[in-house]
Amino acid sequence: MTTALTTTVAAPRSPVLARRAFVDQVMGMPVSVHVRAVDTSRSDVEAAAARVFAHLHRVDAVLSTWRADSDLLRVQHGEVDGVDEVHPWLADVTDLCLEAEDRTDGLFRAWRRRPGGRLSFDPTGLVKGWAVAAAAEHLRIVPEIAYSIGAGGDVVVGTGTGVDEAPPWRIGIEDPRQRGGLARVVTVTRGAVATSGAAIRGGHVVDPRTGQGIVRPGSATVVGPDLMWADVWATAAWVDPERARALIEQRDPAYGLIVI
Repeated sequence: MTTALTTTVAAPRSPVLARRAFVDQVMGMPVSVHVRAVDTSRSDVEAAAARVFAHLHRVDAVLSTWRADSDLLRVQHGEVDGVDEVHPWLADVTDLCLEAEDRTDGLFRAWRRRPGGRLSFDPTGLVKGWAVAAAAEHLRIVPEIAYSIGAGGDVVVGTGTGVDEAPPWRIGIEDPRQRGGLARVVTVTRGAVATSGAAIRGGHVVDPRTGQGIVRPGSATVVGPDLMWADVWATAAWVDPERARALIEQRDPAYGLIVI
């Protein structure tokens, strides 16, 4: 008599992922890179993090509104004779700001009146998200990692090559009415989260319809596939939450708005 034996094959265990953080002060704020991998001490991981920060430092040198030697301010101060003297990023960002103004029906605007009536170009509301999203590409080509970059309320997360599934990142949205508290937590595996408000920096977001800085309780957070557009929509939603919500639903339904 032969007895059939049933064999149960145990499912392979998921590898234990270590986590490592890299931090640098750039663009006037601390920027953090977090990496999950089996071995976070790999030289390619360290090199990619270094390239992220190098990219952001280069963006700062080209587009800073604070550094007198930036390409942006040299143009505004009349110190440049021709376009060949400035980085092509300046033209790229100008075009993107025009596109963002059109897409948001003017709720986002990079041109503003200074005292005395002079019109000046300030792309700050777009540059940070644009720069961090581009810098993340240095991590996206690294094999077998998951990553997160945080920069002043904006976060982009993703995975490197060869990763089909990864644990999601839990991203906290700070409670604008209670410093240090959390209002919401969102989970994202690949994508971006951007928040705009007045709790930290006061009325730095200007309502383009009035020219006045917006100071009120609350915040606007946008979750979506691309950090630059999430950042633009978060700014627009802080200016006018209801109008921005309608525009997002109509024009960019891949993005979600959280108003607190």
